[in-house]
Amino acid sequence: MIAPSELIINDDGSVFHLHLKPGQLARKIILVGDPGRVDTIAAHFDSIDCEVQSREFHTATGHYQGKRISVVSTGIGCDNIDIVLTELDALVNIDFETREPKAELTQLDIVRLGTCGGLQENTPVGTFIASQKSIGFDGLLNFYAYRDRVCDLDMESDFLQHMRWKQPLCLPYVIDADRELLDRIAQDDMVRGITIACNGFYGPQGRQLRLPLADPEQNSKVEDYEYQGLRITNYEMESSAVAGMSAMLGHKAMTCCMVVAGHRTGEANTGYKNTIDTLIGKVLERL
Repeated sequence: MIAPSELIINDDGSVFHLHLKPGQLARKIILVGDPGRVDTIAAHFDSIDCEVQSREFHTATGHYQGKRISVVSTGIGCDNIDIVLTELDALVNIDFETREPKAELTQLDIVRLGTCGGLQENTPVGTFIASQKSIGFDGLLNFYAYRDRVCDLDMESDFLQHMRWKQPLCLPYVIDADRELLDRIAQDDMVRGITIACNGFYGPQGRQLRLPLADPEQNSKVEDYEYQGLRITNYEMESSAVAGMSAMLGHKAMTCCMVVAGHRTGEANTGYKNTIDTLIGKVLERL
């Protein structure tokens, strides 16, 4: 039995942070960072079954062209993904009455839909990028047993050598998107590449305002890196944890993002909320 201190269930029978009850979650899930984007995506639904909000975690479950889909906001960062993925899995794979894992497990299809910063010439502002591989700068998976079973250890070693990684930093991990889900969602109208999921927006992504960077050459080394024909295409802040937690828990997951800032050109599109609807439509059709 899983102790109440490990799996906290609210008095109304909902899971602690998300405030969702078993049955309110669909098997097809879109994750977004911004709680406001849940309403944007849910506006496409033919009907809505339920809507729940707690802190930055906003969920709407409904139907789109015969498919039941949940949209869940995570807030920013891989630490929140640890909360969200663990509780999503608990909702379908743990019996809340007995507090024991179910004998028959349910696999979820999870797509993170968000924004990112483009790093290559072929990823200007407005580009849709699908993360074939993700490099986690956050260190989250290193807290879990058996992370080596789902990670690309050869690429981890190669990347550390290329970057001349400094000892005080979290050791990065490398994780693949689920191949079937990646092919289904990305198709031929998204750039595929390697995404770095950072544990911050400024210094960890090589941005310098008043604080100097520990490694001023980080972005140039990142942009030059190539592994088995793939280049690092973008920075964002959640893809590695989404793919990694999902792989360890037995779910399918991938990330697709729209580029809203070009690191090479210095350009940024602050009005992206008006243009991301095209990407939303593609994900809803293909999920």
